[in-house]
Amino acid sequence: MCTAYTALSARFQPLFDQIAAGSLERDLERRLPFEEVRMLDQAGFGALRVPQEHGGPEASIEDFIRLLIDLAEADSNIAHLYRSHAGFVESLRFLPDDVQATWYPRVLAGVTVGNASTEKGGNRLGTLNTVLRPTEDGWTLNGRKFYATGSIFSDYTRVSAAVQDADGTVQPGRRFALVPTDADGVTLEDDWDGFGQKLTGTGTAVFDQVQLPEDAVLGRTVGTPEAIHEAGFFQLVLLAVLAGIARAARRDAAATVAGRARTFNTGSGLPFREDPLIQEATGRIAASAFSAEATVLHAARAFDDALAAAAATGADRFGHQGEVPRELHLAEVAVEHAQVTVPELALRAAQDLFLTVGASATSTAQGLDRHWRNAQTVATHNPIAFRARALGDYWINGTLPEGLNAIGDAVRSGAKTGAASAAGPGTVSPGR
Repeated sequence: MCTAYTALSARFQPLFDQIAAGSLERDLERRLPFEEVRMLDQAGFGALRVPQEHGGPEASIEDFIRLLIDLAEADSNIAHLYRSHAGFVESLRFLPDDVQATWYPRVLAGVTVGNASTEKGGNRLGTLNTVLRPTEDGWTLNGRKFYATGSIFSDYTRVSAAVQDADGTVQPGRRFALVPTDADGVTLEDDWDGFGQKLTGTGTAVFDQVQLPEDAVLGRTVGTPEAIHEAGFFQLVLLAVLAGIARAARRDAAATVAGRARTFNTGSGLPFREDPLIQEATGRIAASAFSAEATVLHAARAFDDALAAAAATGADRFGHQGEVPRELHLAEVAVEHAQVTVPELALRAAQDLFLTVGASATSTAQGLDRHWRNAQTVATHNPIAFRARALGDYWINGTLPEGLNAIGDAVRSGAKTGAASAAGPGTVSPGR
């Protein structure tokens, strides 16, 4: 039976195979994958979630995440750098018609959007130093960001900023400015110094007196269907990257063992590929990879259910004033569950890879350590302790996972916005 995923896989897997063939060399040389990203953009990878009514293929979230796992197995850096673009495309379905009419055709034409949200110190918690100031015909943007993942490969970057009035008053909340990466005053640096995910184009972004038109700035309201869906989707993409890394560890463990002729004098004397203990170690890696992927895909299906419920109730329309569909909250809860388990599964698979071979696996030329480095770097985006605590609060008290407006936001002590439901976790409150 031919499914939508089967057809999409037949289209993209040859590209993924080509990307995988150069993955090790790029990591060893720290060579950014500009050409590989260009191929994917031209093939329409960034447009897979564009709705059919706007001329797109509208792959389901589950099918898109399956493809993203396939890509992450080939090169987790490339899968990761598409996170910001994929999140932006998801947000579009909740935005005004004129915004959709502008941006969906651009996405279908291969335009991609990076991200510039996080600031590295120097600002009070809950505030931003990056500022938009209104002008007669638009906006002026000034600021400095860190972790601008994917922006160096993209046509635009989405910048979170505060709005400052002419008298210096900073308005509450924040906006998102869609900034051409080649605009005057924009500087993007490849200065990320982490030990993993070294090729995602993460680094500093500087905006110096960047002039923007009026329609380049979008709003965002906490607790809306758009905010809830996109925040959860951003985390789902990271989990897909981790599942792909686990599969890469499984692939390399099996291939390395199958091709090994030498064995240990303390072993059974059998060839490695026939040694029961080595087979067991490889089987445990495979089980970790299987469990990670299955968990991520289960969460992805919750997001498809959530969007179906949003469409049925009109919650996917801009300005929706009704109750947030329960399914949107449940998708967020599904991601919370996955975030507790999937990072540990991916890290275990990457770590256990070294149990199957021995000291020769530490050869720099083989680059097997990159799977652990990459998994560890992705896992640090969302500390497991915070996610596990939120889940405990949900199952005990019915409290929804706390979704804050953006990185760096904080709530006052004792002033949670996700109110507990007296009926327990089976009923979720729309208040956030």
